[in-house]
Amino acid sequence: MRYRITFAAGLAVGYVLGAKAGKTRYEQIVRAARRVAESPAVQETAGVVGAQVSGAGKAVYGKVAERMPVSSLKDFLARPTDEEAAELSGTGPDGAVRGSGLNGSDSGRR
Repeated sequence: MRYRITFAAGLAVGYVLGAKAGKTRYEQIVRAARRVAESPAVQETAGVVGAQVSGAGKAVYGKVAERMPVSSLKDFLARPTDEEAAELSGTGPDGAVRGSGLNGSDSGRR
């Protein structure tokens, strides 16, 4: 579908640029193109596609940011260490779930 639209747009542009039909035909094509672009159905579809692209872009950014090396000292300092991440998630650095002793640590003995 995308290729058909691209092909049709290419044909229209080629015709407009290469046509010897004169200014009246050119203005007729421009008016028709504006009508299509300003139609509510096209505007709604463009909004939906824009939202989907934005959501996909954010998802890609998140995945790339996780895998990219740290690019600045600020980024480096903002990321928690493995131990800090484990503490925040309630697990030990080895992934084991921690107990709740009196001081928040588990000695492992009962």
